[in-house]
Amino acid sequence: MYYNLRYIYITTSSKEEAKLIGRDLVEHRYAACINIIDGMESIFRWHGKIEESNECVLIAKTHYSKVQKLTERVKELHSYDCPCVVSMTLTEDEGNKDYLDWLTRESK
Repeated sequence: MYYNLRYIYITTSSKEEAKLIGRDLVEHRYAACINIIDGMESIFRWHGKIEESNECVLIAKTHYSKVQKLTERVKELHSYDCPCVVSMTLTEDEGNKDYLDWLTRESK
């Protein structure tokens, strides 16, 4: 079976923001599942300066067909001017096929 699934890596300013965005994405069926990882430290260049910040990681699991709408929705809800939203392809022939079937059903 060809799944065409994606992990969407998103960073947020806080766990509360991650939960707000994550719940919205699942409620609107842009994602089948969300994982939240709190306590990430980031070092990055922004407007020519090196910045440091505590952030939260949000991982959305979805079908390729939902990536564009998911990205647009994150940009609407997010507090950042330029939120990190990066899509990564899931390997089709590795992992739990039952889980991949479920993820496909819930995200199409």
